[in-house]
Amino acid sequence: MIIKYPLLTEKAVRFMESENKLIIIVDMKANKNEIKNHFENIFKVKVRSVNTHIVKGQKRAYIKLDP
Repeated sequence: MIIKYPLLTEKAVRFMESENKLIIIVDMKANKNEIKNHFENIFKVKVRSVNTHIVKGQKRAYIKLDP
């Protein structure tokens, strides 16, 4: 399973409102293309970009959606 769960913190909600980004916890072995394709197939939306960041043993994907 590539996508584990969304991250819902104050910062994550601010990203959703201001920059149209979602923060999702993903599998450590998943790359950006896999994350993008999986997210587009599940939610039927267009993804503009994916950035990843590893924090405290978790891989976070910052997914920017098309308007």
